Amino acid sequence: MAPPTRYWEDYELGAVYDMGSKKMTKEEIIDFASRFDPQPFHLDEEAAKKSIFKGLAASGWHTCSEVMRLMVDNYISRETSLGSPGLDEIRWLKPVLAGDTITAKIRIVDKKPSRSRPDMGSVFNAYEIYNQKGELVMTMKGIGLMRRRTAA
Repeated sequence: MAPPTRYWEDYELGAVYDMGSKKMTKEEIIDFASRFDPQPFHLDEEAAKKSIFKGLAASGWHTCSEVMRLMVDNYISRETSLGSPGLDEIRWLKPVLAGDTITAKIRIVDKKPSRSRPDMGSVFNAYEIYNQKGELVMTMKGIGLMRRRTAA
């Protein structure tokens, strides 16, 4: 089910949205790591057990990618999202291990209309990603460009 259509005007400061959950499987962790982050603790269970993670850990970039998928599937409006100029910070606070389920939430921390493009505005977001134990495993700050309902 697609998320509701939200224009820039619909994003309220302080609002929190649940972006859903994703189970991180051993197979997906190894596949992502073999393609993009081929470090032993992402690829080999025995090596991972001997690492600081004590188990097969997802790449932080894999976790970011899964959060992006949750955002597209459950949060941003395809009709109004105009992309993003980037992220301000990403913090990997705890390892995401094979079998963990991550849950992502996003909070609106600020919004500004565009000075040069009256048909759009920026929404500033704080992301929190938790594991199935309720432990905070990752945070991000980002900016989304959203279409305005009516040009200013």
